[in-house]
Amino acid sequence: MKKILQLLFIAIAISACKNEAKEKTTVIETEKKETITTSIYPEAITKVFDSHGGIDQWNKMQTLSFTMEKPNGKEVTTTNLKTREELIDTPTYTQVFDGETLWIKEKDGKDYKGNPMFYKGLMMYFYAMPFIVGDDGVIYEEAEPLTFEGKTYPGILISYEAGIGESPDDEYIIYYDSETGQMQWLAYTVTFGKDGKSNEFKFIRYNNWQTVNGLVVPKSVDWYTYENNQPIEKRNTVEFTDVMISEKFPDTSIFEKPEDAKVIE
Repeated sequence: MKKILQLLFIAIAISACKNEAKEKTTVIETEKKETITTSIYPEAITKVFDSHGGIDQWNKMQTLSFTMEKPNGKEVTTTNLKTREELIDTPTYTQVFDGETLWIKEKDGKDYKGNPMFYKGLMMYFYAMPFIVGDDGVIYEEAEPLTFEGKTYPGILISYEAGIGESPDDEYIIYYDSETGQMQWLAYTVTFGKDGKSNEFKFIRYNNWQTVNGLVVPKSVDWYTYENNQPIEKRNTVEFTDVMISEKFPDTSIFEKPEDAKVIE
């Protein structure tokens, strides 16, 4: 009888161990599946995001605002990062995209002569690099590295699924420091108003950074002349001041259209 009981206890213990091992295996497998599911970015672009404060920190933010000095005065851009509503305010005009409608309000009787459709979101996009390429609908591929002044930078080619944005045929290449992961260059094509992709890449150098709300963002950027899809020499510098990146949504009233504004069709 004692031997039977002992054998029974041993059988129960073995069964319990097997169940425990099975449960642990299931947990590990589940954790692996969750890791695979939630890891939506390739390693290279994740390294770049992390060196600039992390995509999770960026995704907490609701408002981005910055100022640029233009020939006609200060140009202030304020963007709702979730809806992409945008206010561009200058001394001579105000341009707003309210999520559906793009409109212009001219000031002091001065005619606006730019291309509001092309300019909508343009400088915000350049400023919000590299995080802006964490949007939905982005395709990542390895690009040929860029060598400039004896240093080589690995590249990440960014393209878009059909129907994403105003110019889904646009392409970008982020070049980054292989050691730090920090973004150093942006190559980009312009396809607005054209059919199909472009083979001509323009170049911006990102080498002057500042930290705002835990994110490493541009303090200034340099546009370069280019030849055969290679940067040649610095052409001009654009500085950004009064930078604000906030977890609070902007006041929605700033995007409301006045009666005398011109709607851009």
